[in-house]
Amino acid sequence: MSEGKGVQAEYQTVEEIKGPLMFLEETENVAYGDIVEIQTPEGEKRRGEVLETSKDTVIVQVYEETEGLGRNTSVKFLEEDVKMPVTEDLLGRILNGRGEPIDGGPEIVPEEERSIVGEAINPFSRELPEDFIQTGISAIDGMNTLVRGQKLPIFSGPGMPHNEIALQIARQAEVVDQDEDFAVVFAGMGITNEEAQEFMRDFRETGALERSVVFLNIADDPAAERIVTPRMALTTAEYLAFEKDMHVLVILTDMTNYCNSLREIAAAREEVPGRRGYPGYMYTDLAQIYERAGQIEGEEGSITQVPILTMVGDDITHPIPDLTGYITEGQIVLDRDLHNRGIYPPIDVLESLSRLMDQGIGDDKTRGDHSELKDQLFADYAEGVSLRELVQIVGEDALSESDQKVLNFAEEYEEQFVQQGQHKNRTIGDTLQLSWDLLGMLPKESLNRIDPETLDEYYEAMEPEEEGG
Repeated sequence: MSEGKGVQAEYQTVEEIKGPLMFLEETENVAYGDIVEIQTPEGEKRRGEVLETSKDTVIVQVYEETEGLGRNTSVKFLEEDVKMPVTEDLLGRILNGRGEPIDGGPEIVPEEERSIVGEAINPFSRELPEDFIQTGISAIDGMNTLVRGQKLPIFSGPGMPHNEIALQIARQAEVVDQDEDFAVVFAGMGITNEEAQEFMRDFRETGALERSVVFLNIADDPAAERIVTPRMALTTAEYLAFEKDMHVLVILTDMTNYCNSLREIAAAREEVPGRRGYPGYMYTDLAQIYERAGQIEGEEGSITQVPILTMVGDDITHPIPDLTGYITEGQIVLDRDLHNRGIYPPIDVLESLSRLMDQGIGDDKTRGDHSELKDQLFADYAEGVSLRELVQIVGEDALSESDQKVLNFAEEYEEQFVQQGQHKNRTIGDTLQLSWDLLGMLPKESLNRIDPETLDEYYEAMEPEEEGG
């Protein structure tokens, strides 16, 4: 993270320290967003950012710990806002939440420094996302397709494998049939030391690090740093996308930790709380992050976002997933029951949605039968789930033969289609073929969401298993 060169006056007017915030009096010519250099009486230097300025008081958000800071602390306000040093050489590097290398590698020599605030994409200049991104995960690629330039969050819950899914997507994601550079920017926020070590080990051992830039903010790092981390990551992504013409996938985990830091800082400022104590501006703040995804007319590169958040108490109506759902183009929802049954990834395809899926599938992108196939799978699986609930009331003997087939289909759909290993990378062709194999369990005449010509081309009835003697 860059610091400004032109230095203003030095102050020792600290009035109060509250959580990650420092309150100063009697300052002049201080601007919102200015970088702050803080020095303790012992000579230790820390950094911060101006969060609020008024005639009488300036509030500084301190990035490091505030322990040891007091009235004798010296504060310098620098002449520029927070910047991220960017260069293509960041690929293959692991940084902390402030953008500083932590991988033991050489010093990074930036090509330029960019404000982490970024610039909003002009809606008139946005291009409609329509290129398929293959994640290698069937429940996403086949049923809730990710499209280049889209923002598609994953809604998880405590203890579920969202980190494993994030790493799998980072390893496997690619724009199919296009000879273009693809990069991943990964930002972990509020993660444990154990998770950080796991992320670093996975990126290195699988070779994914070569095309990735990794930012890791640890749980015991200050809350103020957590606010900066996703903006550092997105500034890096914008440079790679719009200066180096790369297609960049940005994975942000965990946005719940980010929002909790927003709440902590808002409480320290004694702001009037909104829903469940979160600040009323949280929607705007999240939008400033999510809306940095997209494609720009005339630009070769693009930014696709997969934010990940854990729902408190698995409550999808909680303010964080609720507001996220308003801003993004769908969601991938993880299911606790599937997880408890050992199914990975535990994606609930019935609750999940990709609003841009229809733009990214079809003849020239995935395959001509993809859309109809997805609709048929969705309808039969939904019916099977409803029958499963009915069986709990009336028993399986009350089902007709056709209902029994649909019930069996739903079981096999979860065990074969949704279920796949953490290191199993399925092409879209693999996923579509597996879909047809499963539909072979059902009578051809019942597949009424697929064009008859398409059925004749792809459908093969599954041979019934012979009873053992």
